[in-house]
Amino acid sequence: MAPRKIIIDTDPGVDDVLALLLALSASDTELEVLLISLTFGNIDLENCLQNTISMFHVLEEERKWRLENSLPAGYRSLEKFPPIVAVGADRPLEDQVLIADYFHGRDGLGNVHTTAPHFTPAATWQHMFQTTPSLLPTGLAPPNFIPTSIPSHLKILELLRSNPPDTITIVAIGPLTNLALAAEEDPETFLRAQEVVIMGGTINVEGNVTPVAEFNHFACSWSAARIYALTSQVPSSTLPPSPSGTWKPYPEGLSRTLNLTVFPLDITSGHLLSAAEVEAVTAPLRAAGSPLATWAGVFLTATFARMKEIYVAGEAPEPEGKSLVNDISLHDPLCVWYLLSLLKGETWTAVENRDIRIETTGQWTRGMCVVDRRGKKVEEDLAESALVEDIGVWLHKGYGNRVRQVVRSPEGHELGFATEMLNRVFVG
Repeated sequence: MAPRKIIIDTDPGVDDVLALLLALSASDTELEVLLISLTFGNIDLENCLQNTISMFHVLEEERKWRLENSLPAGYRSLEKFPPIVAVGADRPLEDQVLIADYFHGRDGLGNVHTTAPHFTPAATWQHMFQTTPSLLPTGLAPPNFIPTSIPSHLKILELLRSNPPDTITIVAIGPLTNLALAAEEDPETFLRAQEVVIMGGTINVEGNVTPVAEFNHFACSWSAARIYALTSQVPSSTLPPSPSGTWKPYPEGLSRTLNLTVFPLDITSGHLLSAAEVEAVTAPLRAAGSPLATWAGVFLTATFARMKEIYVAGEAPEPEGKSLVNDISLHDPLCVWYLLSLLKGETWTAVENRDIRIETTGQWTRGMCVVDRRGKKVEEDLAESALVEDIGVWLHKGYGNRVRQVVRSPEGHELGFATEMLNRVFVG
């Protein structure tokens, strides 16, 4: 069976790295990661690159350790299909940069590069990326990824052009700036994607950066709005104007709409990883000398400690019914798991064709998902009434966004996903 080809657009913090590890640990008949596209987000772009290179360094050490100890090497997808790594946007389309280093640490991984520096290569291969200085002799090739100096959004378009339409899925687990830049450059090529799967937004639960906004959509609300607009038959009906005048409207008469699947906080927050689950799987491996389990243990332990510090110190209330003092929400890995479980024929529950729009200019509502909750019959009745002025273009037929919002994972996943993910990543 041919694997599903994917591009992962990411700002590698803790759950991003878990998502990357989950994808790369897939079998070579499940997933082929064509490209890891880096964007600013949880941390600045330089740290995103350092985290990614460190991950590949640790994976190479892990592979050697497993082979030396007669253990299954795992990571068949990575072994057969070394992914391209490209560096992308270092700031949002509009507005100021927001960095989440207050939570993830200055390096995005709980300061693992200072607490466990032996896992961090000395700026290895950074000379191959145009955005960073040349620090090593040229010609030193990495063993398990392919660096490129082509900016992320152009590399995304290159891959979409060189593959048949509807054969590449884009998994976006950071701010959507690289995707928006690709769509701005060549919307028809961008729309060749089979599906775009996004971790972002919040619909019916509180935001994690403001009362109404999730981090990824807040960090670059204009890019989110522009990507969502591509799901509309008339993108101009939901496309926000560019304050700087830099970002132009999409051309009229695009050949198709974007197939967009969204995982908001509503579903991702309920899929939790506990310290006990991590310990049960990784403790024996750490004791045996696993580089991967030891490295991940450093930043996961720091993350559990930071969450406990936040909630115990009263910096944030603990949501009712959740153990956020002890558990990490698996926001980003859930998007990868969605693709893996579809290959097994499992069914996810989703609301189809939901009109979700992203607020970009509100004083208190940047990045908010604005949802038309009036229902189809109300919309039809209002649209037929000559007395109702259609302010904001909500009611015309064909206007508005059409997004697939995932609302429930297959039965049993909330309880079993974390352990299965850990076993795939750390055991093989």
